[in-house]
Amino acid sequence: MSEYPIDQRNKVKRVPKRGHYDQETVYAVLDASFLCHVGFVADDQPFVIPTAFGRKDNKIYLHGAATSRMMVHGGAGFPICVTVTMVDGIVLARSAFHHSMNYRSAVVFGKASVVSGEEKEAALKIISDQILPGRWEESRLPNAKELKATTVLEMTIEQGSAKIRTGPPKDDAADYQLPIWAGVIPMETKYMAPVPDPELTEGIKLAASAKDLS
Repeated sequence: MSEYPIDQRNKVKRVPKRGHYDQETVYAVLDASFLCHVGFVADDQPFVIPTAFGRKDNKIYLHGAATSRMMVHGGAGFPICVTVTMVDGIVLARSAFHHSMNYRSAVVFGKASVVSGEEKEAALKIISDQILPGRWEESRLPNAKELKATTVLEMTIEQGSAKIRTGPPKDDAADYQLPIWAGVIPMETKYMAPVPDPELTEGIKLAASAKDLS
């Protein structure tokens, strides 16, 4: 598996031993979520926008209203940064200074371009599958008017890095004797039982895509 080139843009500087630059690790973090934050600078003002995304191979796909600042900026070929983070636990140390979190994060960089035609619909399916595999095939697909109102961006990942923390707290040696509880409170995201739309026609069974999660 390839490794991204490392320079000042993607190098992990704080606790560098937690940094990973191989595509396998970066992809694993990206694929664990469907929510990312897109960072860019427009008119000398930084913006960070949360949005759904999809990944296929070494490409990130984003979609939004054709008039949105993020789509217009990204479609013009300016650099963007895409970040994904999952929190796996709260780390409670004996010292407040050493409290931390167990987490997985990925930061990837590149320039985007607008996707059109059949590739646009294929990219929308990639995003849909990242959120809920199988739902695209169950749904009414976008019509011409909806497609026109939507911009889809494709970003080839030029550079990236992942940063991961696991394990117990790391206290100063002298603090291990303090009568203070320390440890990890694990966290996880899980799906609850599906709740049907009040307007759902009677007799329609739960979608297979939703059933797979319950």
